[in-house]
Amino acid sequence: MARRKTTRDLLKTYRQQTPLTMVTCYDYTFARLVEKSPIDIILIGDSLGNVIQGQDTTVPVTVDDIIYHTRAVMRGNQSAHILADMPFMSYQASADDGLRSAGRLLKEGLAQSVKVEGGEELAPMVARMTGAGIPVCGHLGLTPQSVHAFGGFRLQATDDEAADRLLADAKALQDAGAFMIVLEMVPSELAARVTEALEIPTIGIGAGPHTSGQVLVLQDMLGMNTDFKPRFVKHFASLEATVVDALTAYADEVRQRSFPDDDHSY
Repeated sequence: MARRKTTRDLLKTYRQQTPLTMVTCYDYTFARLVEKSPIDIILIGDSLGNVIQGQDTTVPVTVDDIIYHTRAVMRGNQSAHILADMPFMSYQASADDGLRSAGRLLKEGLAQSVKVEGGEELAPMVARMTGAGIPVCGHLGLTPQSVHAFGGFRLQATDDEAADRLLADAKALQDAGAFMIVLEMVPSELAARVTEALEIPTIGIGAGPHTSGQVLVLQDMLGMNTDFKPRFVKHFASLEATVVDALTAYADEVRQRSFPDDDHSY
């Protein structure tokens, strides 16, 4: 049986200068397929609000939602490191709320680590979590839970002041004990600067090639929604067409009464 990767394994890979690979995944079936690949980390992202629930933003996602999907992923995959998102308002009100929510994700969801969106203002809470034995991954740049404050999904830290602020936030999270930081939709040059300045890995999404690793939403990289194609997404497959073709073939055969045939009947 495969041994699940720990934060220590991830840091070892990082120190060997091997890029880390992460995908989001929300269910048993896909987690089982990820198990057959060399992916390092599965993120049970609050992006499930968009991808699974059909919401416009990640804001409506709850801790219970993340716990449910994390448990499903855990049953399907025994090798990747399991990182669970902390959804909107599960930690912003107080450090006590954050500690309780993170504890639930580990105790009930069986996650190995949690991810929070925000910078220096979260450092005291991150320190409390890591002090309690909860590994924490930070998330800077475009933080989707703050989409209403940002006024939409757009490139972040595009001027010198904002870039300096992001770098300071990254250092504050590292100093508070974060073991990794996701950088989303920031200029490639800034992502390289932050990565060079830190002693922990960075994971990029829309942040160029110079981070310590990359993350993509599984359904995005598999080409399951061709209407959604931001610049940072590459389709490594075209499953939307494959699935639609299969459904069409099934419907045709049922209507023609060619399915089920003798081979598919008892």
